[in-house]
Amino acid sequence: MRTDLDPDDLGARPFYKLLTSVVVPRPIAWVSSRSAAGVDNLAPHSFFTVSCVDPPMVQFTSVGVKDSLTNVRETGEFVVCLATEPLFEQVNASGTDFPAGVSEFSAVGLTPEPSRCVAPPRVAESPVALECRLEQALTLGDSTVVIGRVVHAAVDTDVFDGDAHDGGLPAIGRLRPLARLGRDEWSTIGEVREITRIRHAEWPGHFARERYSPPTA
Repeated sequence: MRTDLDPDDLGARPFYKLLTSVVVPRPIAWVSSRSAAGVDNLAPHSFFTVSCVDPPMVQFTSVGVKDSLTNVRETGEFVVCLATEPLFEQVNASGTDFPAGVSEFSAVGLTPEPSRCVAPPRVAESPVALECRLEQALTLGDSTVVIGRVVHAAVDTDVFDGDAHDGGLPAIGRLRPLARLGRDEWSTIGEVREITRIRHAEWPGHFARERYSPPTA
């Protein structure tokens, strides 16, 4: 048995709460930007993903017009920093609706670190920073999808499992990323499971029938 919900009947805000409760977990873009007047801003955005491989691009969504969006439109640059478990309270606090002239770096006690290729600073305490230049800002209803081309990545050396220049990658247990859930809920990485993809040449035709049984009504 299912509960059927029509977005038009439920209303935009209640349906938004439903969406953010079922589209989970969501990675967090901790976006650093700088206004045209030179004020640094830092804010978490939980509608975030990779949008292109070659060239590398990432995207975050601004629901409404927030300082991050205004700054990116003015300057064409931003930095996505990794929101991590040890920085949980600071990540949450940086979502406070401070006035536009207040820098969240100072307000929540974080260290701005100069970026290599863009003007907005990185969060020194975060182990990963993706420096981006604006590729496109796409308006959809009350929201704007901000797509940035990654022009530089700065990753703490000690989070790598192996040599980064020889195929080594950041280890998830060292990154300790945060994710957003519904309501005021957040999650940590929890249990990590590993599985390889099955090539079609090795596909067992009985897999679906033996491994999955649909629920009975």
